[in-house]
Amino acid sequence: MSSAGNYVAGAFEHGELLGACFGFFGNPGKASLHSHIAGVARAGAGRGIGHALKLHQRGWALLQDVSVITWTFDPLVRRNAYFNLGKLGARPIGYLPDFYGPMADSINGSGDTDRLMVGWDLTSPDVRSAAFGEPVLIDAEALGAAKALSVDSDGGPSIGSADAPTVLVAVPSDIERLRRTDPGRGNAWRVALREVLGGLMADNAKVAGFDRAGWYVISKEQS
Repeated sequence: MSSAGNYVAGAFEHGELLGACFGFFGNPGKASLHSHIAGVARAGAGRGIGHALKLHQRGWALLQDVSVITWTFDPLVRRNAYFNLGKLGARPIGYLPDFYGPMADSINGSGDTDRLMVGWDLTSPDVRSAAFGEPVLIDAEALGAAKALSVDSDGGPSIGSADAPTVLVAVPSDIERLRRTDPGRGNAWRVALREVLGGLMADNAKVAGFDRAGWYVISKEQS
């Protein structure tokens, strides 16, 4: 990858690889970069390594005259949603049902592998602020928005009304644990999120951000 001019980086401690990130150039030419993998080993979790790798990737891309980086993530994983949309300032540009096909592992379970594709506009005000330690904060509850998808009393999904200019879409607190302990309920969340979030995005609604309490904030107003 690196010998072909693409991005490959690792984070090491005393010779041990704790995190890695790599991406390849999109089409046409080098106008954009797709970040295919970014991950941190368990021994490096909670130390800001993932954030440091993404900031390094941003700096490298800017030196290559790249203005946008794209990648995918599981929209049901709350910590990843906040990391990507809040700490980095990326914005979803597409909902991709079952993007990778079956991946029966401890992370994805046995269900469909739906993903959000995000675009990271490297020179936007939000992304520049986030790069200097000012995350994109949004208070979903203060907006008085309609709750199109909520967590019900038993931890499952509850579909509500999306009839408002601003709409909230919830995800469970720990979908990975739910997939292990209650696969049926975990799959119900996948189906509900695809219907609600995927449906809103298909109708050209924009994801404005992600609240720390676990809500995607959706704007249906056309700019």
